[in-house]
Amino acid sequence: MATETETLAPRPAENGATPAPQGPVPPYPFVAIVGQAELKLGLILCVVNPTIGGVMVMGHRGTAKSTAVRALAAMLPPIKAVAGCPYSCAPEADGFCEHTRPHESPNGKAQPRKPRAVTIPVPVVDLPLGATEDRVCGTLDIERALTQGVQAFAPGLLARANRGFLYIDEVNLLEDHLVDVLLDVAASGVNVVEREGISIRHPARFVLVGSGNPEEGDLRPQLLDRFGLHARIVTITNVDERVEIVKRRRAYDADPFAFAAAWEKETARLQRKIKQAQKRLPEVQLPDPVLYKIAELCVKLEVDGHRGELTLSRAATALAAFEGRNEVRVEDVRRIAILALRHRLRKDPLETQDDATRIERAVEEVLA
Repeated sequence: MATETETLAPRPAENGATPAPQGPVPPYPFVAIVGQAELKLGLILCVVNPTIGGVMVMGHRGTAKSTAVRALAAMLPPIKAVAGCPYSCAPEADGFCEHTRPHESPNGKAQPRKPRAVTIPVPVVDLPLGATEDRVCGTLDIERALTQGVQAFAPGLLARANRGFLYIDEVNLLEDHLVDVLLDVAASGVNVVEREGISIRHPARFVLVGSGNPEEGDLRPQLLDRFGLHARIVTITNVDERVEIVKRRRAYDADPFAFAAAWEKETARLQRKIKQAQKRLPEVQLPDPVLYKIAELCVKLEVDGHRGELTLSRAATALAAFEGRNEVRVEDVRRIAILALRHRLRKDPLETQDDATRIERAVEEVLA
């Protein structure tokens, strides 16, 4: 699980009574985050439909980027995984993992395994800037090689992130070759390791979330294009909202358990809505007229390649499912157009309009 679970020191109890054990500190509730609608919508849509391809979040420091990622993951219902599996494979999976792969019986026939299942939190893995490729992808288990003389695989961060979130803070400062590896694995759902005489393929399906400060530089366009959605976060300037942010944070710092309990009903309501959306997603229809509008919009904006149409259709379908509908509307496309296309526009140094303004203008012309 993430590094977000710290132990809270027991608070002094009244009348000298022994304080009750507190346990892990609950993360800041997702539903208690003030503003940042783009960020929250992008994360929710990627949870409903992970094939969208993750979220790139660019914004100023201290705007709740990492808080939102950890809060959303902590809010999701626990998942069932195979006991002892380093990849947290589902018990019903029959993939690359030796814990779920059918084994050969004495008569030579493949026999399905019946692994023991355990319940675990949704994995949230932080990828530090200084991580090496071996640490990210996995490598030879040196300890077993020295003590037992066998070649064994030591899983990396991608293995831990399977079926969860991989969060990269300051992704625009990450080395380009690592970003290439991460985006390829995120797209394929499989990590392939070929080194030191080891050949390993293991599942690595996760929601990739990157964040960064635009003042410190942007990702290369060809890498930025591989993220499904792009949320731009700005510092809130409304005085009332800024005051509310401080009040809520002070209340959380004073007693995180009481604060989390106060938001429990709204958290449970969002949990139910996400679960229902995940179940409804396969039934949501994308009518041809709406699909034609999506293609027209991408042509109007001169979006290179076809990731624009694919992401728009997936995100619009996820939005319809999240709102309890079985059919995508043009309005759904209008609402997520900026999120899905902002980072796919060609960069023109002579262009005076902001990317979001260009998309809004094209949306009004095409989707009117």
